[in-house]
Amino acid sequence: MTALEPRDAEVAAALVETTTAPVPAEGVLGRTYRALSIGIVSVVLLIAFEATAVGTAMPVAARELHGIPLYAFAFSAYFTTSLFAMVLSGQWADRRGPLAPLATGIGAFGAGLLLSGTAGGMWTFIAGRAVQGIGGGLVIVALYVVIGRAYPERVRPSIMAAFSAAWIVPSVVGPLASGTVTEHLGWRWVFVGIPVLILLPLGLALPAIRRMAGGPTDTEAAAEPFDARRIRLALGISAGAGLLQYAGQELRWLSLVPALAGAALLVPAVRGLLPRGTMRAARGLPAVILLRGIAAGSFIVAESFVPLMLVTQRGLSPTLAGLSLAAGGLTWALGSWVLARPRLEPHRGALMVAGMVLVAAAIVAAPSVLIEAVPVWTLAAVWGVGCFGMGIVIASTSVLLLQLSAPQDAGANSAALQISDGLANVLLLAAGGAAFAALGGGAVGAAHGAVGSGAAAAHPGAFTVVFLPMAAVALVGVWVASRVSEARVPGGTTR
Repeated sequence: MTALEPRDAEVAAALVETTTAPVPAEGVLGRTYRALSIGIVSVVLLIAFEATAVGTAMPVAARELHGIPLYAFAFSAYFTTSLFAMVLSGQWADRRGPLAPLATGIGAFGAGLLLSGTAGGMWTFIAGRAVQGIGGGLVIVALYVVIGRAYPERVRPSIMAAFSAAWIVPSVVGPLASGTVTEHLGWRWVFVGIPVLILLPLGLALPAIRRMAGGPTDTEAAAEPFDARRIRLALGISAGAGLLQYAGQELRWLSLVPALAGAALLVPAVRGLLPRGTMRAARGLPAVILLRGIAAGSFIVAESFVPLMLVTQRGLSPTLAGLSLAAGGLTWALGSWVLARPRLEPHRGALMVAGMVLVAAAIVAAPSVLIEAVPVWTLAAVWGVGCFGMGIVIASTSVLLLQLSAPQDAGANSAALQISDGLANVLLLAAGGAAFAALGGGAVGAAHGAVGSGAAAAHPGAFTVVFLPMAAVALVGVWVASRVSEARVPGGTTR
């Protein structure tokens, strides 16, 4: 999955009862909300399908464009530009409403796919991924603001569960469809075909958003100017994350130069963009934002190495290795659905702690398949349990984020949540990738081509050194999860 992956698009629930929408006694598919619900769930479906389909076509694209040495930048370009776009979207939505950043983001997302799909060289392909990241960052934060403004509090857990469910079909169909298209028509059709799906979200969501949540919270007040300082910090966090990602892939002494430059940019930017107390897990909003990064970063980084481990160590085909994780989409949605049950609301804190325990257990158990005597299907079962825990935790952070945010701060706080998520993915992936390479990961990758002939790569330690530290990070998340509960703060703020 990508950083936006997410599954990263699970948006929901529980802002203070300040909303621009009427509050009739109906659900997300009632007459009042039907068009909006179908439209924004279609946006999430688009993001989910892109995340699962494009990843399958990416290796073929890089090979045909003679860009294997630049392969990692196709991913990091998306992440780094999305970090900047998240901050921009938060300010834009808070000041002018979520309609414009959402529409612009969907358009940029599609334009980036078209640019990559028609690229004649790897750098043009990477530029397309960067444009796509801008679109993804704009969309994910704007969706949070839409949910907070358009839906009453009692309905938000249900729309969140619908967002999670939107990942189920793409998780199963995406890799198969992408693999078939890539094999028979070519990888370019995967990239240029997905933008067609943009028409449905645009046609359904945007008119409903304009009607129910389109403008600023105070329509009579003059729009505040953008905060230039936060925009500069956003540029710093993107550039710093990109430099650290680059340094993590180049295991040379000279890599210290971009690493130090990245840290110099990143540290003040993080301090300025995340709530005060985030790094020490201060109770309430800071702990919520930190938990989001810990949970998403540890789990997604570990998950990114699962297919490679199954292919190189146990001889599975890439398709079977990807499908071994398909059940996770269902259990993730199930965890989110459990959270949406009203009778479980008083137990949210305990459920979050339990969810992080399941996540840590899944990560630490995953490398057991390196032992030949352990059946391969064990990993699918273990990962399904971890995804169930992630469904609970990620949905809960979305709920609490909006619950602890005043309407005028929903965009900025949502941006902080997504920055924590995306930045943790970038930093932990850089650390995990460096450790993987240091313990023979390059040889593992080289052995990939020999798997089909029955040869097995002999570097299980390269995988273990990724999974065990990520499990330790998840265990820290268990403690952070115990600190997120706090009474609602009507004047919630990002500082």
